[in-house]
Amino acid sequence: MGRTAKVNGITLHYEKAGSGPTMVLLHGWPQNSHCWRRVIGPLSETHTVIAPDLRGYGLSDKAPTGYDKRTMAADIRALVREITDDSAITLVGHDRGARVAHRYALDNPENVARLVVLDIVPSREAWRGVDRQTGLTAVPWHWQFHLQRDLPELLVGQNIRGYLEYFFERWTHQRAGLDPAAVDEYVRAFSRPGALRAGFDDYRASFPYDDDLDNADFAAGKRLTMPTLALWGDTGIPSQLDVLDAWRPYAKDLRGEPIPNCGHFIPEEAPEALLTFLR
Repeated sequence: MGRTAKVNGITLHYEKAGSGPTMVLLHGWPQNSHCWRRVIGPLSETHTVIAPDLRGYGLSDKAPTGYDKRTMAADIRALVREITDDSAITLVGHDRGARVAHRYALDNPENVARLVVLDIVPSREAWRGVDRQTGLTAVPWHWQFHLQRDLPELLVGQNIRGYLEYFFERWTHQRAGLDPAAVDEYVRAFSRPGALRAGFDDYRASFPYDDDLDNADFAAGKRLTMPTLALWGDTGIPSQLDVLDAWRPYAKDLRGEPIPNCGHFIPEEAPEALLTFLR
Protein backbone atom coordinates (compact mmCIF):
# COMPACT_ATOMS: atom_id res chain seq x y z
CA MET A 1 0.00 0.00 0.00
CA GLY A 2 1.46 3.35 -1.06
CA ARG A 3 2.29 5.83 1.71
CA THR A 4 4.33 9.00 2.09
CA ALA A 5 6.60 10.43 4.77
CA LYS A 6 8.28 13.80 5.16
CA VAL A 7 11.95 13.08 5.90
CA ASN A 8 15.22 14.92 5.42
CA GLY A 9 13.37 17.91 3.95
CA ILE A 10 11.53 16.01 1.20
CA THR A 11 8.49 13.76 0.79
CA LEU A 12 9.26 10.14 0.00
CA HIS A 13 6.71 7.69 -1.34
CA TYR A 14 7.09 4.11 -0.15
CA GLU A 15 5.42 0.72 0.01
CA LYS A 16 5.23 -1.14 3.31
CA ALA A 17 3.97 -4.65 4.00
CA GLY A 18 4.22 -7.45 6.54
CA SER A 19 5.70 -7.69 10.01
CA GLY A 20 8.90 -8.99 11.55
CA PRO A 21 12.53 -8.00 10.97
CA THR A 22 12.87 -5.05 8.62
CA MET A 23 14.03 -5.48 5.02
CA VAL A 24 14.50 -2.32 2.93
CA LEU A 25 14.48 -2.62 -0.88
CA LEU A 26 16.08 0.16 -2.97
CA HIS A 27 15.40 0.27 -6.72
CA GLY A 28 17.63 1.51 -9.52
CA TRP A 29 17.39 3.52 -12.74
CA PRO A 30 15.23 3.70 -14.82
CA GLN A 31 12.70 2.30 -12.36
CA ASN A 32 11.06 2.87 -8.99
CA SER A 33 9.65 0.76 -6.16
CA HIS A 34 7.33 -0.97 -8.65
CA CYS A 35 10.27 -3.20 -9.64
CA TRP A 36 9.92 -5.13 -6.35
CA ARG A 37 6.25 -6.07 -6.94
CA ARG A 38 7.00 -9.80 -7.38
CA VAL A 39 9.00 -10.14 -4.16
CA ILE A 40 7.29 -7.81 -1.67
CA GLY A 41 4.37 -10.17 -1.00
CA PRO A 42 6.41 -13.32 -0.34
CA LEU A 43 8.99 -11.43 1.76
CA SER A 44 6.24 -9.80 3.83
CA GLU A 45 5.24 -13.23 5.16
CA THR A 46 8.31 -13.13 7.42
CA HIS A 47 9.55 -9.50 7.29
CA THR A 48 8.45 -5.92 7.48
CA VAL A 49 9.24 -4.89 3.91
CA ILE A 50 9.82 -1.23 3.02
CA ALA A 51 10.29 -0.28 -0.64
CA PRO A 52 10.69 3.48 -1.16
CA ASP A 53 10.93 5.55 -4.30
CA LEU A 54 14.34 7.17 -4.01
CA ARG A 55 14.70 10.96 -4.05
CA GLY A 56 13.72 12.13 -7.53
CA TYR A 57 12.10 8.85 -8.59
CA GLY A 58 8.54 7.57 -8.86
CA LEU A 59 6.16 9.51 -6.62
CA SER A 60 8.88 10.94 -4.37
CA ASP A 61 9.85 14.62 -4.55
CA LYS A 62 11.97 15.76 -7.47
CA ALA A 63 14.22 17.89 -5.28
CA PRO A 64 16.57 20.36 -7.01
CA THR A 65 19.61 19.05 -5.12
CA GLY A 66 20.73 16.17 -2.90
CA TYR A 67 21.53 13.39 -5.37
CA ASP A 68 24.91 12.55 -3.88
CA LYS A 69 24.71 9.08 -2.36
CA ARG A 70 25.32 10.31 1.19
CA THR A 71 22.21 12.51 1.05
CA MET A 72 20.13 9.84 -0.68
CA ALA A 73 21.22 7.32 1.96
CA ALA A 74 20.34 9.83 4.69
CA ASP A 75 16.84 10.06 3.16
CA ILE A 76 16.40 6.32 3.61
CA ARG A 77 17.93 6.31 7.10
CA ALA A 78 15.46 9.00 8.14
CA LEU A 79 12.58 7.02 6.62
CA VAL A 80 13.61 3.86 8.50
CA ARG A 81 13.70 5.85 11.76
CA GLU A 82 10.32 7.41 10.99
CA ILE A 83 8.35 4.23 10.28
CA THR A 84 10.11 1.43 12.17
CA ASP A 85 11.96 0.92 15.42
CA ASP A 86 14.08 -1.90 13.99
CA SER A 87 17.73 -1.19 14.75
CA ALA A 88 19.29 -3.78 12.45
CA ILE A 89 17.86 -3.96 8.94
CA THR A 90 18.55 -6.12 5.94
CA LEU A 91 19.32 -3.65 3.14
CA VAL A 92 18.88 -4.71 -0.48
CA GLY A 93 19.80 -2.48 -3.41
CA HIS A 94 19.61 -2.90 -7.15
CA ASP A 95 21.54 -0.78 -9.68
CA ARG A 96 21.61 2.87 -8.48
CA GLY A 97 19.79 1.75 -5.33
CA ALA A 98 22.69 -0.58 -4.59
CA ARG A 99 25.02 2.43 -4.69
CA VAL A 100 22.79 4.20 -2.19
CA ALA A 101 22.74 1.01 -0.10
CA HIS A 102 26.55 0.79 -0.19
CA ARG A 103 26.85 4.36 1.10
CA TYR A 104 24.11 3.76 3.71
CA ALA A 105 25.97 0.73 5.05
CA LEU A 106 29.28 2.61 5.22
CA ASP A 107 27.70 5.56 7.02
CA ASN A 108 25.38 3.56 9.30
CA PRO A 109 27.02 0.18 9.96
CA GLU A 110 25.27 -0.15 13.32
CA ASN A 111 21.90 -0.11 11.54
CA VAL A 112 22.65 -2.70 8.83
CA ALA A 113 22.69 -6.36 9.82
CA ARG A 114 23.05 -7.60 6.23
CA LEU A 115 23.67 -5.97 2.86
CA VAL A 116 22.66 -7.31 -0.55
CA VAL A 117 23.85 -5.61 -3.76
CA LEU A 118 22.34 -6.59 -7.10
CA ASP A 119 24.12 -6.41 -10.46
CA ILE A 120 26.77 -3.80 -9.70
CA VAL A 121 30.41 -3.47 -8.76
CA PRO A 122 31.45 -0.61 -6.43
CA SER A 123 31.34 2.79 -8.15
CA ARG A 124 34.95 3.53 -7.30
CA GLU A 125 36.05 0.22 -8.78
CA ALA A 126 33.98 0.81 -11.93
CA TRP A 127 35.54 4.22 -12.57
CA ARG A 128 39.01 2.82 -11.90
CA GLY A 129 38.33 0.37 -14.74
CA VAL A 130 37.78 3.07 -17.37
CA ASP A 131 41.45 2.96 -18.36
CA ARG A 132 41.51 -0.80 -18.58
CA GLN A 133 40.38 -3.05 -21.41
CA THR A 134 37.12 -3.68 -19.53
CA GLY A 135 36.43 0.04 -19.18
CA LEU A 136 33.36 0.18 -21.37
CA THR A 137 31.91 -2.76 -19.44
CA ALA A 138 32.76 -1.36 -16.03
CA VAL A 139 31.27 2.05 -16.92
CA PRO A 140 28.60 1.65 -19.62
CA TRP A 141 28.23 4.47 -22.14
CA HIS A 142 25.00 5.77 -20.62
CA TRP A 143 26.81 6.78 -17.41
CA GLN A 144 28.93 9.22 -19.36
CA PHE A 145 25.94 10.49 -21.35
CA HIS A 146 23.88 11.04 -18.19
CA LEU A 147 26.73 13.06 -16.64
CA GLN A 148 26.29 15.79 -19.25
CA ARG A 149 24.40 18.89 -18.19
CA ASP A 150 21.05 19.56 -19.97
CA LEU A 151 21.77 17.44 -23.07
CA PRO A 152 20.18 14.18 -21.85
CA GLU A 153 16.96 16.00 -20.91
CA LEU A 154 16.88 17.67 -24.33
CA LEU A 155 17.36 14.49 -26.33
CA VAL A 156 15.57 11.92 -24.16
CA GLY A 157 12.62 14.21 -23.43
CA GLN A 158 11.53 13.95 -27.04
CA ASN A 159 11.03 10.17 -26.79
CA ILE A 160 11.09 8.95 -23.19
CA ARG A 161 9.48 5.62 -24.04
CA GLY A 162 11.92 4.89 -26.84
CA TYR A 163 14.92 5.65 -24.63
CA LEU A 164 13.78 3.55 -21.68
CA GLU A 165 12.67 0.66 -23.89
CA TYR A 166 16.17 0.56 -25.38
CA PHE A 167 17.55 -0.42 -21.95
CA PHE A 168 14.67 -2.69 -20.98
CA GLU A 169 15.19 -4.67 -24.18
CA ARG A 170 18.97 -4.84 -24.21
CA TRP A 171 19.57 -5.35 -20.50
CA THR A 172 17.18 -8.27 -20.07
CA HIS A 173 17.62 -11.98 -20.61
CA GLN A 174 14.12 -13.01 -19.53
CA ARG A 175 12.23 -10.30 -21.38
CA ALA A 176 8.84 -11.51 -20.18
CA GLY A 177 9.85 -10.31 -16.71
CA LEU A 178 9.44 -6.72 -17.86
CA ASP A 179 5.83 -6.90 -18.99
CA PRO A 180 4.23 -4.03 -20.96
CA ALA A 181 2.32 -2.79 -17.90
CA ALA A 182 5.58 -2.43 -15.97
CA VAL A 183 7.23 -0.55 -18.83
CA ASP A 184 4.17 1.73 -18.98
CA GLU A 185 4.59 2.46 -15.27
CA TYR A 186 8.24 3.45 -15.68
CA VAL A 187 7.51 5.60 -18.73
CA ARG A 188 4.74 7.41 -16.81
CA ALA A 189 7.06 7.93 -13.86
CA PHE A 190 9.82 9.48 -15.96
CA SER A 191 7.31 11.64 -17.83
CA ARG A 192 6.43 13.54 -14.64
CA PRO A 193 7.82 17.08 -14.26
CA GLY A 194 11.40 17.01 -13.06
CA ALA A 195 11.76 13.22 -13.21
CA LEU A 196 14.20 12.99 -16.10
CA ARG A 197 16.40 15.72 -14.62
CA ALA A 198 16.35 14.06 -11.19
CA GLY A 199 17.32 10.67 -12.61
CA PHE A 200 20.23 12.19 -14.52
CA ASP A 201 21.25 14.20 -11.45
CA ASP A 202 21.64 10.87 -9.65
CA TYR A 203 24.44 10.12 -12.14
CA ARG A 204 25.80 13.68 -12.20
CA ALA A 205 26.47 13.49 -8.46
CA SER A 206 29.20 10.95 -9.27
CA PHE A 207 31.68 13.83 -9.66
CA PRO A 208 32.89 15.35 -7.50
CA TYR A 209 30.62 14.35 -4.58
CA ASP A 210 30.36 10.56 -4.66
CA ASP A 211 33.81 9.93 -6.10
CA ASP A 212 35.59 12.20 -3.61
CA LEU A 213 33.83 10.57 -0.66
CA ASP A 214 34.42 7.04 -1.94
CA ASN A 215 38.11 7.72 -2.42
CA ALA A 216 38.48 9.37 1.00
CA ASP A 217 36.72 6.47 2.75
CA PHE A 218 38.79 3.88 0.93
CA ALA A 219 42.04 5.68 1.75
CA ALA A 220 40.96 5.85 5.41
CA GLY A 221 40.39 2.08 5.48
CA LYS A 222 36.60 2.29 5.78
CA ARG A 223 35.06 -1.01 4.67
CA LEU A 224 31.74 -2.83 4.83
CA THR A 225 31.80 -4.88 8.03
CA MET A 226 28.41 -6.62 7.88
CA PRO A 227 27.78 -9.84 5.89
CA THR A 228 27.51 -8.71 2.27
CA LEU A 229 25.95 -10.68 -0.57
CA ALA A 230 26.65 -9.73 -4.19
CA LEU A 231 24.34 -11.20 -6.82
CA TRP A 232 24.39 -10.53 -10.54
CA GLY A 233 22.66 -11.81 -13.64
CA ASP A 234 24.90 -14.13 -15.63
CA THR A 235 24.20 -11.93 -18.67
CA GLY A 236 23.87 -8.71 -16.64
CA ILE A 237 25.89 -5.51 -16.87
CA PRO A 238 28.87 -6.63 -14.71
CA SER A 239 28.85 -10.25 -15.91
CA GLN A 240 32.03 -9.78 -17.99
CA LEU A 241 33.91 -8.72 -14.86
CA ASP A 242 35.03 -10.74 -11.86
CA VAL A 243 32.33 -9.33 -9.60
CA LEU A 244 33.58 -10.86 -6.36
CA ASP A 245 37.13 -9.73 -7.09
CA ALA A 246 35.77 -6.21 -7.56
CA TRP A 247 33.94 -6.29 -4.22
CA ARG A 248 36.63 -7.95 -2.07
CA PRO A 249 38.63 -4.77 -1.34
CA TYR A 250 35.42 -3.11 -0.08
CA ALA A 251 33.73 -5.78 2.06
CA LYS A 252 35.22 -7.84 4.89
CA ASP A 253 32.54 -10.57 4.92
CA LEU A 254 31.58 -11.24 1.31
CA ARG A 255 29.94 -13.98 -0.68
CA GLY A 256 28.03 -14.05 -3.93
CA GLU A 257 27.26 -15.73 -7.21
CA PRO A 258 25.60 -15.16 -10.57
CA ILE A 259 21.93 -15.88 -11.12
CA PRO A 260 21.55 -18.14 -14.19
CA ASN A 261 19.60 -17.07 -17.26
CA CYS A 262 19.18 -13.55 -15.94
CA GLY A 263 20.07 -10.10 -17.16
CA HIS A 264 20.23 -6.83 -15.26
CA PHE A 265 16.68 -6.59 -13.88
CA ILE A 266 16.95 -9.37 -11.31
CA PRO A 267 13.81 -8.63 -9.21
CA GLU A 268 11.63 -8.91 -12.32
CA GLU A 269 13.51 -11.46 -14.41
CA ALA A 270 14.32 -13.94 -11.63
CA PRO A 271 12.12 -13.18 -8.60
CA GLU A 272 12.05 -16.77 -7.33
CA ALA A 273 15.82 -17.09 -7.45
CA LEU A 274 16.18 -13.75 -5.66
CA LEU A 275 13.67 -14.78 -3.01
CA THR A 276 15.70 -17.92 -2.30
CA PHE A 277 18.70 -15.78 -1.44
CA LEU A 278 16.80 -13.10 0.48
CA ARG A 279 14.96 -15.64 2.63
